[in-house]
Amino acid sequence: MFEGLFQPMHLLIIFFIALLIFGPKKLPELGKGLGDGIRALKQGMKDHDTKADIKPEATPAVAPENKPVITPENNPENKA
Repeated sequence: MFEGLFQPMHLLIIFFIALLIFGPKKLPELGKGLGDGIRALKQGMKDHDTKADIKPEATPAVAPENKPVITPENNPENKA
């Protein structure tokens, strides 16, 4: 389907059209922005992969405090 799509002549035509649309002053800025975006995407994927490899530490279980269980029979508010 996309065989031979990015041949040198095709790339030159695409570059020429981009040059006409954006102008010679904007084209380097667009290339820099595109490169920065790709670099940030790669760094984000790398960070995500390293975070996925780290297993969270097990949190120590906290023993519940020995508090009396309040039932309707021993509720101090019900004793009137």
